[in-house]
Amino acid sequence: MPDLAVLVGRVLIAALFLAGAIQKALDPAPTAALLAGRGLPEILLWPALAFNLAAGLALVAGVRVPAVATLLAAYCAVTSVFHFVPDDPWQMSILVKNWAIAGGCLCLAAHGPGRFAVSRLHRSAASLGSVGAASDGDRRA
Repeated sequence: MPDLAVLVGRVLIAALFLAGAIQKALDPAPTAALLAGRGLPEILLWPALAFNLAAGLALVAGVRVPAVATLLAAYCAVTSVFHFVPDDPWQMSILVKNWAIAGGCLCLAAHGPGRFAVSRLHRSAASLGSVGAASDGDRRA
């Protein structure tokens, strides 16, 4: 059950970043305006889109989860600065949600991908095909 919970958590967090990538691709104007409003070049939305997409896919697959989740936590912390608008409750709620997402990412970074990850499935298949006297306990990824 814990491995299933980690998988569902990874997919739910990934969905947020994948949706962000899709939103930036289909309607880049709001992100470009947000960047421009903070004095940053609008072209930064494209690396942000690529990062959201790559990191989201990595979480779904369970590839390099500790590193990816740590980077996502940092990304959430940095992007929360854009939403620090004390007079706007909507923006402040986004800021707090970014912190919560960063917290979830840090939990993933600490825990790892769980059993249901491409890297673990690959290792399990390789160990099943190996010749030797390894016990069942030695074969666990």
